[in-house]
Amino acid sequence: MTSITFDNVSKSYDKVTPLRSVSFTIEPGEFFVLVGPSGSGKSTLLRMIAGLESVTDGSLLFDGERMNDVEARKRDVGMVFQNYALYPHLSVAQNLGFPLSVRKVAKAEIETRVGEVARMLDITSLLERKPKQLSGGQRQRVALGRAIIRKPRVFLFDEPLSNLDAQLRTHMRAEIRALQRRLGVTSVYVTHDQVEAMTMSDRMAILNEGTLQQVGTPREIYDNPATPFVASFTGSPSMNLMPYSGKTLGIRPENISLENTDTSIPLEVSIQAIEFIGHEWLIHGISNGTPIIRRAPSVGTDVVGSTTTWYAPQHHIRWFA
Repeated sequence: MTSITFDNVSKSYDKVTPLRSVSFTIEPGEFFVLVGPSGSGKSTLLRMIAGLESVTDGSLLFDGERMNDVEARKRDVGMVFQNYALYPHLSVAQNLGFPLSVRKVAKAEIETRVGEVARMLDITSLLERKPKQLSGGQRQRVALGRAIIRKPRVFLFDEPLSNLDAQLRTHMRAEIRALQRRLGVTSVYVTHDQVEAMTMSDRMAILNEGTLQQVGTPREIYDNPATPFVASFTGSPSMNLMPYSGKTLGIRPENISLENTDTSIPLEVSIQAIEFIGHEWLIHGISNGTPIIRRAPSVGTDVVGSTTTWYAPQHHIRWFA
């Protein structure tokens, strides 16, 4: 298993700097997610690991070895792309075996490993088909298999589920995570979807406009966001952020209470809308000109058009300067 370290890594193109002094370490065997909006620098970091982007400043290390000048083909990484990148004229078996055939692996060994991977991914019945005869989920499994068959030291995933429908994405998230646990290979996964990041990662790095905002477990980041951006980017709905006495008060929608205590901060709220989403309610309001949402198992006394008081318990508040 391989550790990956970014040590003050920056990337510049002429006068544009899409990454600025990024430093963190991905631990051996970890499923690590790079997440952020479009243009945040997450894909640039992934491509640096693969050797498809050069490092302008700083160092990229595998197990302490500097990789800046190591060719992509010598880094021993397996990559799964957003568009799957399957060869349309080859069968599933040929696509799976292709990384081994270019390395001159013996035909019998290729057949054995293709069979092993196909059984692992439950695609044995598809081996004679061409990519155009497969569904999106089946093509995704073939792309995964082609990365796995090489037995690389690192797996890289570049938004591999973005072309799938919502239900299949949820299913494939669980499949990819279970597969990575079984194989134990250090894996780096890029997504713009914070739900995907929260549900899949051991740890995650949140980026915005080329800067590293926070690294931590999903729980750490959700409970203690380091910046207002992280607070607003994570959670669905995201953390409520409200100006308060020269600072910004942050509180998650589920932590807003209808009960007053000696340490709670009262929030006068005008109720704007109420949504029922199956297992809970979202009550939308305005407090001192700022939108606010309360998540609750029931509506309680809130009525659209009314004015009421909600409370922010001190132990649930996150303050930002």
